[in-house]
Amino acid sequence: MNPPSAAALPAYVGRFAPTPSGPLHLGSLLTALAGWLQARAAGGRWLIRIDDLDRPRCPPGTDTLILRQLEQHGLHWDDSPRYQSAHQAEYREALEALAQAGHLYACDCTRARLLATSRPGPDDPVYDGHCRDRQLPVPGQALRLRCGLGPVSLDDPWQGLQHRDLATEIGDFIVWRRDGIAGYPLACVVDDAAQGITEIVRGADLLGSTLRQRHLMSLRGQALPAARHLPVLVGADGRKLSKQNHARALDPEQAGANLWRCLAWLDQDPPPGLQGAASAELLAWALAHWQPGRLRARPRLEVEQAP
Repeated sequence: MNPPSAAALPAYVGRFAPTPSGPLHLGSLLTALAGWLQARAAGGRWLIRIDDLDRPRCPPGTDTLILRQLEQHGLHWDDSPRYQSAHQAEYREALEALAQAGHLYACDCTRARLLATSRPGPDDPVYDGHCRDRQLPVPGQALRLRCGLGPVSLDDPWQGLQHRDLATEIGDFIVWRRDGIAGYPLACVVDDAAQGITEIVRGADLLGSTLRQRHLMSLRGQALPAARHLPVLVGADGRKLSKQNHARALDPEQAGANLWRCLAWLDQDPPPGLQGAASAELLAWALAHWQPGRLRARPRLEVEQAP
């Protein structure tokens, strides 16, 4: 059989999907930079998705701030950003298709019950299936996906081969919240299909989320994008650099230095002489020398935040 022609291969499409609950920090920039380099090195497109479904957590104007921070670091995107809050009807349509196929059931478990009864899992607590056969009325309840039996796997170029058992290590997960908002897994898979994403670059703390989404994609008959997971940046206290942990916002005056540090964490060995360079010069060097295979497999990386 002849190999497919270049024209028959899908064009590379990557994405960066921040939640506008606060400004970007160094951990966010690491993910954005790695995704941008992957897309640009492949001659592909790099898209932005704004994960703003949980509107009370998203202060007005934060999305604009995030986009400005990306521009200040020279990371320009293709097409208009996709806002999750504008696509609730698409998520509802996907939900109805899953319901008609018999994949969903209503759940009224409280947070207290979940905390007391969920089993420890490799990524997140595993639901015990309490509501699976109760046949609760749907209105006003959360909706869970019946995960069934069997494995789900991912060959991650940066973290190695990943396997999870659906029943014992993932469990039935929520795809629609009781407040009428699409659950994160469902919204993500619909968005990735709509934007034609071919590879997802994200933090290793989201490996479990990726595997849940891949199972959901399979049920929907959706093409599975490739995925690679970066080491999560943690501070000296062992906590992830995140908005919830009050990670310091990116300083636009230190854009070049921020990018240099991220390239070093990506094991790209940027020249010391570029530490004071402008963003455009650093990105030009990074793109010309990008070697994703140099990134060492590790789930966490302890760093000091920029001054």
